[in-house]
Amino acid sequence: MKSNLIAGSLVAAALCTTPALAADDLAAAKELTVRQCSQCHTFEKGEKHGQGPNLFGLIGRPAAAVDGFVFSDGIKEALQGKTWTVELLDQWLTDTLAVAPKAQMVYFQDEARVRAKLIRYLESLK
Repeated sequence: MKSNLIAGSLVAAALCTTPALAADDLAAAKELTVRQCSQCHTFEKGEKHGQGPNLFGLIGRPAAAVDGFVFSDGIKEALQGKTWTVELLDQWLTDTLAVAPKAQMVYFQDEARVRAKLIRYLESLK
């Protein structure tokens, strides 16, 4: 009986802390993304584009096509007909020039852990 009570308490504690940990993880991902990307991009729905496009709703939308932003010919050529997926975004963040050799945006992130955090935040923007 005592072991069931302890096991039940542990499960309850885990269930209670999981959302908090997820929220902390998302907050850390947001902080990292803003720090690394806000020089050029905006993130809130309806926010004006910066030097780069607003990234709200990025995952699932056509690549190099967002109302009110003019993409370079190099990016349009390389991303024509593609949709932003987690996989494409991971490739993009790893080496933008490998995905779009004529792109004006240059970003390289070797650390998969950092890319995963960036993607985690961008996925949440819907």
